Formats: sequence, C-alpha cells, structure tokens
Amino acid sequence: MSDLITVNVIVADRNYRLKISPSDEAVLRNTVQIINDKIVEFKTQLAGKDMQDYVSMVLLWFATTNVKHSEKFISNKEIETSLQHVQNLLDKALANKEEDEV
Repeated sequence: MSDLITVNVIVADRNYRLKISPSDEAVLRNTVQIINDKIVEFKTQLAGKDMQDYVSMVLLWFATTNVKHSEKFISNKEIETSLQHVQNLLDKALANKEEDEV
C-alpha cells in the first residue's frame, strides 16, 4: 500500500481525499472532470431541487453509458469468437487438402 498516492478531487462542490495508484491518477481526474461537466450540463438543461438531483442524473447517465459500452464489448467478443471458429475450420480444411495432395 505504500505505492499509493493521495489526491484531492472535487465532485459536485464537495472535496474528496482519495488514495490511489499513481497510474490511475489521470483516469480519475478525467472521470471527475466528466462528472463535473455533466453536472453543469444537467443544471442548465433540467430542473432539479438540489445538487443531489444532479448527481443522481449524472449517475444514471454514467451507468447507462457504461452498460451500452459493455453490450458493444460483448457483441464484439461474440463476433471475435465466431471469426476464430471460422478460421479454425479453414485451417482444418487447408490441412486436409495438403494431406490429400501428399
């Protein structure tokens, strides 16, 4: 745990002190920026009572976006598996053809 660093981030006007791996700092800061930008966007576009409403909206947006990307990833994995299967069939067919020629 000694390789962790302490970073301070502000999300929705609140300060959070986190211990993270140095390699995760850029991703964390980028994520915090996206969250804060979305909060501002929702504040200007939608009616809300307080900051919790906007944070909840951002949470729903983030989760929905993540699910969409996960579904795409699963779909790509299925395609990759199918292509691998076709390649294996072609390899077998070529190997059989080479055996027949010998």
